[in-house]
Order: sequence, then C-alpha cells, then structure tokens
Amino acid sequence: MGTPVAQPRRVRRPAPPRRRRRRRSAFPLLVTGSVALAYIAFLRPAEGLDVRAARLRETPVARPAVDAFGRSGRVRMRFALPSTLLDNPLEMDHEVDDLRYSWLPVDADSAGEQPRVLANGLVAPERPGFYRLALLTDSGRRLVDGLSLAVMVPFTQKTGSTLNGYRMGFYRGERARRATPDAPAGFVEIDTVDLDLPVSDHLRLADFVTHDGQATWPRYAAVDPRLLDKIELVLDEIESWYGGSARASVAFNIRSAFRTPLHNRRVPRAARDSRHQFGDALDLAVDANLDGRVSAADTKLVALAVEIVERAHPDLVGGMGIYVRGSHSAYVHIDTRGQRVRWRG
Repeated sequence: MGTPVAQPRRVRRPAPPRRRRRRRSAFPLLVTGSVALAYIAFLRPAEGLDVRAARLRETPVARPAVDAFGRSGRVRMRFALPSTLLDNPLEMDHEVDDLRYSWLPVDADSAGEQPRVLANGLVAPERPGFYRLALLTDSGRRLVDGLSLAVMVPFTQKTGSTLNGYRMGFYRGERARRATPDAPAGFVEIDTVDLDLPVSDHLRLADFVTHDGQATWPRYAAVDPRLLDKIELVLDEIESWYGGSARASVAFNIRSAFRTPLHNRRVPRAARDSRHQFGDALDLAVDANLDGRVSAADTKLVALAVEIVERAHPDLVGGMGIYVRGSHSAYVHIDTRGQRVRWRG
C-alpha cells in the first residue's frame, strides 16, 4: 500500500553488537523521574599518582545501557514530548552528585539550553528537535554516543486539519472534540536536513515521511519505537539464515510507513483505522531469498520471520498482512498493535 519505491536499497548492516558482560567496576544506573538515583562511589586515585591521570578519571564515563537500544540492540533514537522526564537507562562509572547534563542539537556543538543537575533526572528539552546528551563536570564534557533523542511536537498543537501548515486531516474523535482522541501523543518534526538521521540501523527518518505529494516543510510523522525494534528483529532473523557468522545483508524497500489520516483516505482499500496513521505500521518488501527480486516466495519467508519474532517477543505482537500484486509487487504489512491479526490483501 502506498507509492512503491523504484529500486530496492541494500544496506550494509553493521556487525552484530557483541554481548558484553558488564564489568564488575561498572554499575548500571537507571536515570528516571520516578526512581531515586543510586549513589555510585568511584575510587579516588591513591596519593602520588599523576595529577593529570586523576583529572581524566574525574571526567564522566557514561554509555547507554544495553536495553536502551531495544530488544534488537539496533534502535538509535528515543522519543519524548517536550520537558518530560525520561526513562533513559545509562551505565555510569562516576559519582552522580556533581554531574550536570546538557542537550546538544545534533547539527550543532553548543548547548541549546542551560545545563541541569543529573541527580534530578533527565528532562527532555523544551523545543522540538533532535538532540545528543552531554554530561558535564568542571573538568570537561563527554557526549553519550550511540543514541539520540527526538523531542516531538505534541498532538495538542495541531489546529484543525493542519499542523504548522502541513495538512494532516482528522483523527477519530478529533472533530467531536473528545478529551482523548484516538491519535498519537506527538509527531516528529522532519525538515529536509533531517531525512538521513537514523532511527535504527536499517531505517531513517525519510522512511516515515508520508508520500502525499505536499511541498510543505517541515513534515510531521508519528514513529513508534516498538515498530523500529520489531523491523530490526525481523531483518536480523532473515539475515541470520544466510552467510554464517558473517551474515548476508538483504535488499529491502519501505513501501509505506506513517500516513496522515488525509493521505490514508486516498489509499485504495486502506482501512479507515489503519495503524499507519499511528506510526506503528510499515509495509516491507524484502528480497528474503536473495534471488534479486521480490515475489510471493519472499513474503512467505518474511511472514515466517515475523512469526518467529513475535513468538520470542510477545510484547511486539501485532498485525501482519501479505500483499502480492502480480509478479512485480509483493510486500508484507507489519505492525505492533498489541494483538495478533493476520490477513491477505
């Protein structure tokens, strides 16, 4: 469903991350707004050690915890509404009392907001956009690599059928002015310079821009991180069938991801309550048997991979629809609606 992409793209997938056992000297710290921060004692250098070495040890060492990247280990972006407390797991080798943090826009080196005290929890920036996390001490600044934050535009900023000039249409219950319409909590604001930002190892923000022909920028899209995780797990499962430990990369197309309600109504045979409108559905065409084309045989392999992933991760269960349109169009709809649904289109 949606406008087909002319050429499949082949992504050279990075080597699977090694499962590292946590060192005994590194204690996991979960930075949340609802759980008190644990105090971690960091051994001070013994007297007589080089002063420079002591200063280096004062610089915070932090990294996202393994589960920050999802079940697949390949999710690269987290999502939050402005000024909300984040459930952002970090592994740290430093006392937290004297640590501050700041959010850096991904396209700038300077902080957009004043530093905050880490002991009070991580709070998302006030302005929508894409950010990196930096930890600060008197001795320097250290970026937390590998994960970025997307601060969304709240749904409440949508006025009628548009959001900042971008035509989206209406969600169910919106016209009736329900207190809680059946709609996403917020939307990622995507400008032309943001299209190549990765949301996972295989997916970019460009994959979630609605193919509705509008010329207005920025665009807006709902993106569910559970869907990112599920797609990565499905592709990982397929790639594990080939190439041994080296793994073979598979060619794939994103046929359709997020759709505005306005665009969804124009898609032939699209369901009025399509999950594409909520950012938790994606139509995927994969050359799963590596024969250089996508056919009905490939959809069967993708469907098998989806079943395997859902069996291993019941929290990612959802809908799956198989679509075959002649010999040149075959793809699988995958979503994370929370209940198992199957169909053929």
